[in-house]
Amino acid sequence: MDGIDVALVRFGSQLEFVAGHSLPFPLELKKDLLALCTPGENEIDRLGCADVALGRLFAQAVRELLAKVGVSPVLVRAIGSHGQTIRHRPGLQPAFTLQIGDPNVIAAGTGIPVVADFRRKDMALGGQGAPLVPAFQEAIFRTKDKDRVVVNIGGIANLTALPANPAAPVLGFDTGPGNTLLDAWSRRVLNAPMDRDGALAARGHVQAELLQALLAEPYFSQPAPKSTGPELFSAAWLERHLAALAVAPSDADVQATLVALTARSIAEAIRSGTGVSLVGSEHGRDAHATSESDMGGTPMPLETQPDVFVCGGGARNPVLMRALAAQLPGCRVDATDALGVSASWVEALAFAWLARQRVLGLPGNCPQVTGASRATVLGGVFFPE
Repeated sequence: MDGIDVALVRFGSQLEFVAGHSLPFPLELKKDLLALCTPGENEIDRLGCADVALGRLFAQAVRELLAKVGVSPVLVRAIGSHGQTIRHRPGLQPAFTLQIGDPNVIAAGTGIPVVADFRRKDMALGGQGAPLVPAFQEAIFRTKDKDRVVVNIGGIANLTALPANPAAPVLGFDTGPGNTLLDAWSRRVLNAPMDRDGALAARGHVQAELLQALLAEPYFSQPAPKSTGPELFSAAWLERHLAALAVAPSDADVQATLVALTARSIAEAIRSGTGVSLVGSEHGRDAHATSESDMGGTPMPLETQPDVFVCGGGARNPVLMRALAAQLPGCRVDATDALGVSASWVEALAFAWLARQRVLGLPGNCPQVTGASRATVLGGVFFPE
């Protein structure tokens, strides 16, 4: 929830990333969006205002990118807008998800058709509505030469298992917290939106008691398909665990433990379907063996220790990347930049690809990932005229 990433993408025989542009959220809008993630008073009015304000900002970001590269809006076939997730409740009955950023406002503000509302069709077919990026990652990252796992570390972390065996299915799911708790703790103790370069975490030590309590969260042992959000992994969730400790850890120790939580939950999700059987040390702690049942035993169709490629903001946190690599001895752990796709732009590229799928009338989900009853075309089209 830091801002907007816009990618200009040309599709031919291969995907071509033409240019990118980022626009941070104004402070007041960011506060409003964060507040909307928790039920509160006057919620519908606040949501309606944020929906329009965010749509205007999305349109501004698109216009700024096109002006920067000198591309006319008439040359752009469509905008794929994921929107900002305000609530994701796949576990409720009935399940629902809500993203805002009015696509009508974006279309009117750019003169370009907008594809939006990607998740709810999948949920209407019994799916989780997430994660949606595995279909895109299969299209651009899968190879017959090597098993791969692509990990997106945004607010929530998710992975996509891409077997080298072409007959094996792709699998993906949300592993748990990515940056959401790290950023929440940074806002609290640093009054900063993030722990840049993991500086605070690097000064701390992993607190084993706290880490084990956090890892006892039932979500981690839940089998796929599964998805989650900051509704579960919230600042209040962390505070409850901190309050149960006899001795309060330092701010740096909490941040180091949250890094370990993200790295450990991702690694154990990967490990459940690979030949990796050893948890590496965290900040010098002793390694110990784990079993596939530790994190739910989700079977992944991988036959070898995979190469692990990371995208999202977490790929730019060197402390987190080192922690993840330590958890996966024998695996190559690198950013997707090594595959020619900047880790900073994978998500934006994915929704350009999903918009193209919608325009062409092609499926955008992976039913075996989301749990939907079938593959389906995702999103609605909103025209400017």
